Amino acid sequence: MTQANTSLEANDFFQFEADFVESLRCIPMQVRLKLDTCGVKLKLEHWHRFSEGERDRLTQLQCSDRESTVAYTAYVQSLVQRVQGTPASTLAIDPHPPWHNGEAVPEDVQTQAQAVGAEIELEQWRSLRPLQRFALIKLSRPSHENRNFYPALVEFGLVSL
Repeated sequence: MTQANTSLEANDFFQFEADFVESLRCIPMQVRLKLDTCGVKLKLEHWHRFSEGERDRLTQLQCSDRESTVAYTAYVQSLVQRVQGTPASTLAIDPHPPWHNGEAVPEDVQTQAQAVGAEIELEQWRSLRPLQRFALIKLSRPSHENRNFYPALVEFGLVSL
């Protein structure tokens, strides 16, 4: 497992994910980012049916340019096809995803921050890497269990304990 810090790379894990990283029982944020990048809707039930090696490979494979994204998509779809008998659903790919926008803190993120007694300044948002912004966006969704939002704020240096 890679040590998480403020200079995360695309194949690193966050400290707030530590309780499930060893077993990869949940889909880590960096894989979720790759799935959003390639437009594949991977269900947790599919993830659980992949071997440990396959889940680990999904954390290691790059998905950062056209060629690697096409290869990542094909690999994920082959895994889902094997365990389900049909390919995974696909999602529209946002050409301008909000985690690449350092010019505005998304409303859901700011609302969730305020709910835990914090506020994210624009300069702080700008200082985050896209993977960190992605994590905060995902962790702040109203339909998401938000228990890791505050630990993420601490880990990313946005609030102090």
